[in-house]
Amino acid sequence: MGTLWILNHYAISPDMAGGSRHFDLAREMAKDGHDVTIFASGFDHFTHQYVKVSPKEKMKVEEYDGVRFVWVNTLPYFKNDWRRVLNMLSYGLRVLGCSQDLPKPEKVIGVSMHPFAALAGWWLARRCKAEFVFEVGDLWPQTAVDMRAMRKNGLPAKLLYAWEKFMFNKAEKIIMLLPYAKDYVTSRGINAEKVFWLPNGVDLERFDRPAPLEEGSEVAEVFEQYRDKFKVVYTGAHGPANGLEVIIHAASILQDRNLGIHFFLIGDGPDKDRLISVAKEKRLNNVSFLPPVSKALIPSILERADLLVHTIKKIEVLQYGMSPNKMYDYLASAKPIVTSIEAKNNPVEEANAGIAVEPENPEALAGALIEISKLTEQERRELGRNGRQYVEQFHNIKVLAKNLVYLLGFN
Repeated sequence: MGTLWILNHYAISPDMAGGSRHFDLAREMAKDGHDVTIFASGFDHFTHQYVKVSPKEKMKVEEYDGVRFVWVNTLPYFKNDWRRVLNMLSYGLRVLGCSQDLPKPEKVIGVSMHPFAALAGWWLARRCKAEFVFEVGDLWPQTAVDMRAMRKNGLPAKLLYAWEKFMFNKAEKIIMLLPYAKDYVTSRGINAEKVFWLPNGVDLERFDRPAPLEEGSEVAEVFEQYRDKFKVVYTGAHGPANGLEVIIHAASILQDRNLGIHFFLIGDGPDKDRLISVAKEKRLNNVSFLPPVSKALIPSILERADLLVHTIKKIEVLQYGMSPNKMYDYLASAKPIVTSIEAKNNPVEEANAGIAVEPENPEALAGALIEISKLTEQERRELGRNGRQYVEQFHNIKVLAKNLVYLLGFN
């Protein structure tokens, strides 16, 4: 049995909103007797509130389903400005002092949510004489460069590229979530033999026994209000890369066609206020914006949908593929899906679980939504079954956890 530390600033327990990759993997490992500790921030990224520690607490240790969480007190922030950078820095520094009295790790995974988390992981591994594993989800800074948010030859990008190369070199193993990202790593002069692919997955049991929505909650009431509509649902981040404006424009196209299609955008992010403003300017009455919900409630939300939608802006970095958490949740829900994404892989197409259209094209998106809405109930169920079978075969978190155990060299 092995002892593992995971440093992920934004890791969540099941009662929080967000991606549950590391909790789900850790829980499966714990079932087999491995000792796993996740170091995460007690200040919530979505609500901008202290939810797991009080402002005066240095840290708090809790356990969920056999997984130990160390909640680190990080500095607060309320938007993407210099305070968020301080929040990241405070995590990287404070986590170094939160490991006393814990079982010493054999392996440490530093997650590339931001430079300070991964650097802290490397430093703790070095201090504990443990193997350091660098996990890379989105490719930063390449994504920011491709989105024109950062100049490739600018100082910030140069510093981040240098950090990335340093982490690649220092890691004994590199875990990539994107299926073709090994090509990117090797282009940076790194030996391909230490690069491994471990995609996102889904806890299928969470969908087989969904936690019920609380009666009277805002989300439950809005779904009840539009129970007779054809419900198109998006769950997740409302950020620049998500490209959700195409959904608003598609809703505008569909509003006057009396097709009974209603959109539910559930989540939060830096673009949410702007999206609400655009919807108001267009006087849309077929779009509802709802707050984020805990990971445990996602299956109940998706169960109420007739169709799920997933969009990402056209970004060059998607040549290395994609592995979004929400995609596998969608597929596990056994609902048809429309994607507005251009990537080297597309699980919806691979699974034959819906329709894929080009990104940032509201007319194409609206057309696909109409096409699915006009299918028979049986035809929609068939697409949903295809998606469910796909994740059962390729993205079951139980299998991925066993792959991680093997990758780490635990018995």
